[in-house]
Amino acid sequence: MKAPWLQRLAGEDIAFLKRFALASGSLKKVAQQYGTSYPTVRLKLDRLIQKIEIFDSQVEMSEFERQLRAAYVDGEFDQTTFERLLAAQQQDQETSQEKIDASPNVA
Repeated sequence: MKAPWLQRLAGEDIAFLKRFALASGSLKKVAQQYGTSYPTVRLKLDRLIQKIEIFDSQVEMSEFERQLRAAYVDGEFDQTTFERLLAAQQQDQETSQEKIDASPNVA
């Protein structure tokens, strides 16, 4: 059985993990394989670590928020956009909860 965090990673991330393991954890070797610089590979690993922490976190959050945080870590959008989207999602959740709380109980 795969770990839940592993199931949430993109194929590209899993391929990177495989290369990293097969290179015995040598970022220098991985950089050579990708034909890129050590700092670029280091950044990729740092981002991957952050995504694993997000997906493996026991902190209660919606799947939307987990995916949003992972996309931000991947650099898919800037911090301002991330904060706006997160705030909008949290407001939406609060509004939904208020509607639930205000609805009459039918027994």
